[in-house]
Amino acid sequence: MTGPAPSIRVTEVLAALSLTTDLATGAPFEKGLATCLVATTLAERIGLDQADRRTVFHAALLGAIGCTSRASENAAAFADDIAFQQAYHVLDPGDSSVFAAQLEQFGSWAPDIQPQVRDRYVSSPPANTAAAVRSVCEVSRALGPRLGLPDAAVLALTEVKERWDGRGAPEHLRGDQISLTGRIVHLAEQAVLAAAGQGRRGAEAELRRRAGGHLDPELVDAFAADALWDCLDVPDALTAVMHAEPGVPVYIRPAERLQLCLALAIVVDLKGRWLLGHSGHVADLARGAAELAGSSAAELDTLRAAALLHDIGRAAVSTAIWDRPGPLSLGDWERVRLHTYWTDRVLRRCPGLTDLADLAAGHHERLDGTGYHRGVRSHDLARPARILGAADVFAALTEARPHRPAFSGDDAAKLLMAEAASGALDTAACAAVIEAAGLRKPRTELPCGLTEREVDVLRLAARGLSNRQIAAELVVSERTVGHHLAHIYDKTGRRTRAGAAVFAMEHGLLPD
Repeated sequence: MTGPAPSIRVTEVLAALSLTTDLATGAPFEKGLATCLVATTLAERIGLDQADRRTVFHAALLGAIGCTSRASENAAAFADDIAFQQAYHVLDPGDSSVFAAQLEQFGSWAPDIQPQVRDRYVSSPPANTAAAVRSVCEVSRALGPRLGLPDAAVLALTEVKERWDGRGAPEHLRGDQISLTGRIVHLAEQAVLAAAGQGRRGAEAELRRRAGGHLDPELVDAFAADALWDCLDVPDALTAVMHAEPGVPVYIRPAERLQLCLALAIVVDLKGRWLLGHSGHVADLARGAAELAGSSAAELDTLRAAALLHDIGRAAVSTAIWDRPGPLSLGDWERVRLHTYWTDRVLRRCPGLTDLADLAAGHHERLDGTGYHRGVRSHDLARPARILGAADVFAALTEARPHRPAFSGDDAAKLLMAEAASGALDTAACAAVIEAAGLRKPRTELPCGLTEREVDVLRLAARGLSNRQIAAELVVSERTVGHHLAHIYDKTGRRTRAGAAVFAMEHGLLPD
């Protein structure tokens, strides 16, 4: 007889999201954990009470939660969204000489087109920059409450690109117009990034240089006055973060973590306009197939959680690859094959998700040993892993990709069973997935009073199509598309396409 399922500390799951956004922004792995430690320690040193320290703790841990909201646009404009994020996080337009030197190096990740990449950034109108950052903020506002963050922490997440001198975005807040939490997170992030490249002494000099420009000068003084670096001198950053969490930790049962897993899935699915809703699609198919196969309620919850998180390692791969319509180079394929390794590494790093690691990271393993990243064979793949692998293939086949349209359900089923016949996938698992796909009931009521046509527009807008492209696709006028989008934004409460895409994934409207 088995005992009750163990509780899971919510912070363990949030840490996985922090690690995922590290990958998506090209930051050192565990940069988010280090930022959280520095920010929480600084908040304590300046005398904030427990509730305010808890707000700082969460805002610092999840400061980059909206980082994937513009991944496709950044990849298209700057060749590599991850390299762009890495450079953008340390740009300092408040210091002309430093900024000029930074711009000289900007785009160096794409040497063949560096001048064009640099010029594209320099010539971008301020209004475009504000609109891009507003998209990031809307994703943070949408996902923050889903993760249980207090309102003050969500507010700070919308201020991550603001600056003390008012040169930030999207609202050009100045001085103490920025929340104290936001200002603390700004300093902690710059301290950790600078220390990674210049050492701690160099980081202190960098903070002083940014004081009064990027950063609150009083907080810089407070940082310099205390040995805050000591908080990073720990053998395990995650354990230290768990110990540093202010207040009473929140615990949940394994079945309750599904809502948190969905938030992680949304962040990762935003990595590419062709990936929107894929993780949820796989999770629905896998759960349905496992239910048909007679799995228990606990097994169903575990499989659904693993399916939602199976692709979090995608964050480590540039969206320029995920969105590419042409063939991939051998080097690009190697990067793609590593995404399952990163899924495994993130999940194993967080105790509350470790039980999902083997299953989630094994979705590209094959019975005949031709899969990746471990190359295991049939005897190492239990039934849940076989179902997840089949669900991932079927979901991908029935979704459009940059190099092909979506296959029909019947054609996808034939291709899936051909994989089973070849010995790569499990025949019973494939049959269960196909049956589960046929059980999906038609939607009878759409959320927020959206019409079917508005949902059609929303799906295309979420994938980054312009009003003109949507009009051509749906054979309507651009003006009609504009009216539909206005209604969509009013009904959903979202004001950017990234925010609308998150709404669509939250309500199961993607993929089509």
